[in-house]
Amino acid sequence: MASAPDPDGPAGGGPQIGGLEGRVAIVTGGGQGIGRAAAHAFAACGALPVIADVNGDKAAAVAGEIGAAALAVATDVADPASVEALAETVLCARGRIDILFNSAAIFSTLKMRPFWEIPVDEWRRVIDVNVTGTMLATRAVVPAMRAAGWGRVINVSSAAVNRGRDRYLHYIASKSAVIGMTRSMARELGDFGIAVNCILPGATMTEVPRETTTAEGFRAFAQTQCFKRTETPDDLIGCILFLASPQTGFLTGQSLTVDGGGSHL
Repeated sequence: MASAPDPDGPAGGGPQIGGLEGRVAIVTGGGQGIGRAAAHAFAACGALPVIADVNGDKAAAVAGEIGAAALAVATDVADPASVEALAETVLCARGRIDILFNSAAIFSTLKMRPFWEIPVDEWRRVIDVNVTGTMLATRAVVPAMRAAGWGRVINVSSAAVNRGRDRYLHYIASKSAVIGMTRSMARELGDFGIAVNCILPGATMTEVPRETTTAEGFRAFAQTQCFKRTETPDDLIGCILFLASPQTGFLTGQSLTVDGGGSHL
């Protein structure tokens, strides 16, 4: 079982950026992994993170780690009603929505197998969460961002798309779609002052266990990178905060690979 170097989670002492004070940042999939680290980072910059996760207990736990600045909302991003309720709850509690970090995805529980062995129900669930969930969450926050004339949407794809990684075809298909969606969303939302960008993390070691990836596997994978060490969520925080900041208002439709040069793109 792989575990993060710091099992107690982010300490809030990582990269910080100005201009995020008082901004309301929704983090889907914020109950664990990269989403959890992003929620802590937003709080450290003075933003008000909303931890949205299908597991309400995990969302509440992360909110408890952060403190009064955070709000936890149990949310299934694949359910339109649940996502609309999330936006409504945030607007009632915080009065605004400035940032959406679309981190919710199915990956760690997937078993590696040839695509012809992937059960159709599993394929559909991955697409429902990773693709449709990204669209639904973004759609739900657009009215508030349009009204404000400002917004930041940060989608999460995967550097595994660049590699054409095998035996995860549903995951690769879903994360490839996210890149295309980012470009189209940027076109449709630019007139409203909403920037939409995407990050492509590499093989990132978090506290989330993966049956198909061992610590030794992470170390071996790191040897294929320019920076030969295992990636952690801390390696992504600077890029996430950069894309969320007011200083990147003319950057949109971009997909930034943050994988230590593993795919060298």
